Amino acid sequence: MNVSENLVISVVPLFADRIDAGRALAVELERERSPELVVVGLARGGVAVAAEVARTLQAPLDTVAVRKVGHPWQPEYGIGAVTPGNGVYVRAHDGLTDEELAAAVENARQKAASLDEKLHAEHARLELAGKTVLVVDDGLATGGTMIAALRWARAAGAARLVAAVPVAATETLGLVHAEADEVVCLHALSPFFAVGVWYGSFGQIDDSEVVRLLGESRQAWSKASENVPTAR
Repeated sequence: MNVSENLVISVVPLFADRIDAGRALAVELERERSPELVVVGLARGGVAVAAEVARTLQAPLDTVAVRKVGHPWQPEYGIGAVTPGNGVYVRAHDGLTDEELAAAVENARQKAASLDEKLHAEHARLELAGKTVLVVDDGLATGGTMIAALRWARAAGAARLVAAVPVAATETLGLVHAEADEVVCLHALSPFFAVGVWYGSFGQIDDSEVVRLLGESRQAWSKASENVPTAR
């Protein structure tokens, strides 16, 4: 008998769901509370985590659409990630010519831009220039989407970047550290398997849910800002 073929690995979830993870992450990020803070969740799943962070820290919430760059010969195989604008991360050419790679990146960028426009149809993008920006996702496997988002935020003028996630593959954190001023991760794991295995519930987040979370968060932040006493 081949023991490896009959080995069953049991993983105990670390979080009930993304809300639970966001609340736990917010506790660790309490020191970042500041009037100059902006929380950005990666669409779509990262927004559910980021919304809890923004609520706890009484900070404005925004999102950015990040899309995987698929290999032209095998679209499900990701070779990088992009955001609208200047956020680009390419892991490897993987046999592609420069022209083929550029075309794959542009295709993904157009998809990211289209989704980003849809998510911001009701809620304007926030200004990041000069701000401390918490870039939040529900977890890091390869880290490509987080790196693209960090590059996007840096290009937008963020003064300080903090990458924040509930869980991550240990070997990925080094890549992200090279892009952020600080990385906050509650659980660095090896082996990692996949982000979803560490959650009891890890359902898909659709566009309407992202828009709802943005709206609720913006409204709560606006009310909190109105209640801040002014200096006399």
